[in-house]
Amino acid sequence: MADPTETPPALLELTTYLLSKVGKDARNRLAELLAADGLRLHHHAALAALADFGPHTQRDLAVRLRLDPSDLAKAADQLAAAGWLDRTRDAADRRRLTLSLTPAGAARLADLDTLAREVQNDVLAPLAPAERATLHGLLLRLHR
Repeated sequence: MADPTETPPALLELTTYLLSKVGKDARNRLAELLAADGLRLHHHAALAALADFGPHTQRDLAVRLRLDPSDLAKAADQLAAAGWLDRTRDAADRRRLTLSLTPAGAARLADLDTLAREVQNDVLAPLAPAERATLHGLLLRLHR
């Protein structure tokens, strides 16, 4: 009898299948580490976007991260409660909130980046440094 965990060879011939499986594994590993601190991937993404691009309105950050605005609002509540981002109301439009990273948020982001890089190193361990660089470059091309 064949190994019940063996992947069908027809699927192993599909690059898109392999990308999805490796990506899902990497995502699950990182999500598990974040969950230990009560965080989700979009918390990390929000902090990273604020660090990389500066303050955003809450709505613009939701668009950038492709998140439902209500999901981002919940995440922003959690991040603000932890002291990792500040929310300020726009003087011209009191309904509009601008989010910005705090120094504590930048420090927390550095910790999250370390976790993400540990997962990345684990997932990419079978590849030599040059192969990792090639893979990264190819994935960037596909992403763009």
